[in-house]
Amino acid sequence: MWIFPLIFLVVILLIVFRGGGSPMSGGRGMRTHDREESAKEILDRRYARGEIGQEEYQRMKKDLE
Repeated sequence: MWIFPLIFLVVILLIVFRGGGSPMSGGRGMRTHDREESAKEILDRRYARGEIGQEEYQRMKKDLE
């Protein structure tokens, strides 16, 4: 009886980790340019939340360029 919830969980995890064909992925694999934009957005969010300081933000931003 526990097999159905397990299968459901696996399907949900596959959808989450593979992107599920979301509009942002366009149904294609990520190109290098897309990953750079995504990394920049993540970096901006981490800085905005206060997870990283200004010096670390600037250093990581420079690494992405």
